[in-house]
Amino acid sequence: MPARPLIGLTTSHISDAAPRTHSGLSRQYAAAVEAVGGLPVLLPNLPELAADYAAQVDAVLLSGGVDVHPRHFGQQPRRGLGEVDEMRDAFETALYRAARQLGKPVLGICRGIQMINVLEGGTLHQHLPDVPGAWADHAQRVHADTLGHEVTFTPGSRLAGAHGERAPVNSSHHQAIDTVAPTLTVAAVAPDGIVEAVEGDGVIGVQWHPEVLFQVHPHALGTFTAFMRLLD
Repeated sequence: MPARPLIGLTTSHISDAAPRTHSGLSRQYAAAVEAVGGLPVLLPNLPELAADYAAQVDAVLLSGGVDVHPRHFGQQPRRGLGEVDEMRDAFETALYRAARQLGKPVLGICRGIQMINVLEGGTLHQHLPDVPGAWADHAQRVHADTLGHEVTFTPGSRLAGAHGERAPVNSSHHQAIDTVAPTLTVAAVAPDGIVEAVEGDGVIGVQWHPEVLFQVHPHALGTFTAFMRLLD
C-alpha cells in the first residue's frame, strides 16, 4: 500500500487558567484530510522550525483562526478588527514561504485564504459589516455544519472541477479578501460579490469551512479532493 502524503496542519494558540498555552485544532480538519487519503500532522507555532516543517511535509493546510494583523497588508487596525496572534502570523508566513519555495501545495481555509492572499501581495477587508453592499451575516448565527449561502465557481477552476458550477457552503467570518493578490485568480464568489475562493500555482484558498460540512454534506469534501490533486 502506498504511503499517505503527509499534510501539515497549522494550529491555534489556546490558553487555559493555569496559565498555559496549547497548540490546538478542530479534529474535523484532520478527519477531512484522512478522508481524502492524507496523513494529517499538527504543526505548533514555532517560527524557527517553519522551514524544517515545510521540508518534511508533502503539503500544508493553513487552518482557520483569529484575524490576520493588518500591518501585514500595509494598514493600521480599524474598528471591528478582532483578536490577532502575531506569533502565529510569523510562523505561517515563514511556513508558507518555505513550502512555496519547495513547490509544496498549500490549502488555506477561512483565515488561511486570507493569509495566502496577504502573503501573495493582496489586502483584506478588516470587518465586512463596514463594507457597503456586503452581507452583515457572513458570520452565520446557526450551527457551523448548516449551509448558509451558495458560491458560484469560476469556470475552469480546480474548485469548479471538484464542485460544479455552484455549491452551498457555510459562512463563519467577518474578514475577507479585498484586493486579490496578483499571483492569484478568483475561483468563487458569494452572491454579494465577496471573494470566497482563490487559486494560484499549487495553491487553493476557500473562505468557508468544508471540514465542518463534509460529514453532513458530502459535496464539501470536493475542496479537499481538489487540494490533494495538487500532489499528482
